Amino acid sequence: MGALRIIFMGTAELSCASLERLAREERFSVVAVVSQPDKPKGRDLKLTASPVKVLAEKLKLPVLQPLKARDESFIAELRALKPDLMVVVAYGQILPQALLDVPTFGCVNVHTSLLPKYRGAAPIQWAIADGEPETGVTIMQMDASLDTGPILSFQRTPILPTDDSQVLHDRLAQLGAELLIESILDFVAGTILPTPQPATGSTYAAKIKKEDGQINWRFPAEKIWNRLRAFTPWPGAFTFLPTAPQPQLLKILKAEVVKISGPPGAVLAADKNGILVGCGQHALRILELQREGGKRLPAEAFLAGCPLQSGTKLG
Repeated sequence: MGALRIIFMGTAELSCASLERLAREERFSVVAVVSQPDKPKGRDLKLTASPVKVLAEKLKLPVLQPLKARDESFIAELRALKPDLMVVVAYGQILPQALLDVPTFGCVNVHTSLLPKYRGAAPIQWAIADGEPETGVTIMQMDASLDTGPILSFQRTPILPTDDSQVLHDRLAQLGAELLIESILDFVAGTILPTPQPATGSTYAAKIKKEDGQINWRFPAEKIWNRLRAFTPWPGAFTFLPTAPQPQLLKILKAEVVKISGPPGAVLAADKNGILVGCGQHALRILELQREGGKRLPAEAFLAGCPLQSGTKLG
C-alpha cells in the first residue's frame, strides 16, 4: 500500500499541530486541506485567513473553503479526490453522514477532552473552570452527532495550577498530534478497533461567551480562581470598579486563593501584597490587574494610581 491519502479538515489554531505532523509523515499524503472561509476581523474588517489555511499555504497544500460542508457539490469534489481517510480537528461545523462516508476508512477526530466528558465547543476551558484534576485528548471515529463516535485511543494529562487555557491548549495540541499519528496507523492496520463511548458520564462544554468572564464574588474563591485561568486569554476574568459616572471594567489577570473570610466582593485589604477581596468562601488576592484602557500592572503599581479603601465593593 502506498502513502495513505488524507483530507484534513480544520480551522482553529488547535488544528495546526496535527496538520503539520501529518504533512511531515512520509506514510501520509495530504491531498487537500479544508478550512472555513476567510472572515472579516479587526476594526477595518479585513478578510483574514484561518490559522489552518495560513499553515496549509506555507506547506504548499491545496486548500478548499466551502461555505457549508454539507453542500453536495463540495462533497462530490472530495469524493473525486478518492481519500483513504479524513482527519478533522476543530473545523467548526457538524459534518453530514454523506461527507463522513466519502473516505474508505471514514473520518477520525482529535478532541481535547477525555470523552464522553466535555463534548462540544470549549472542552479545554470548562475542564479548568470546573476544577478537574486532569483532562486529555481522544481520537475518535466520527459519526453524524456531536462528539459521540467510538473511541480509537486517548491520552491523559494533569491540569496543573500553572495552566491557563492557552497553556493547556498548546500542550493538548501537541499530545493530540502525536497520538493521531499512532492511532491512524494502528486503525488502518486493524490493530485497534473503535470502542463505543460509555453510556454514562457525558457532559457538554458550551461555547464560551464574553459574559462568562464576569466574576460572581458569591462563588467560592477557588471556583473564581479556576474560572480566571479557564478564561485566559479570552474573554478574561473581569469585575467592575464603583466609579462615577459609571462603573469601570477591571480585568483580573493573576490571583491566588487566601483562606480568610469576608463579605463577597468587598475589598478586605489593598497594599503591596495585593488586593484582597472577599468571596462566597475564603478570599481572592489579586496580584495583577488592568483597568479598561490601561496597562497590565502589578497590584502595588495599580494602587499607586488608583487607591482602594477597605470596604470598597467590586461587582
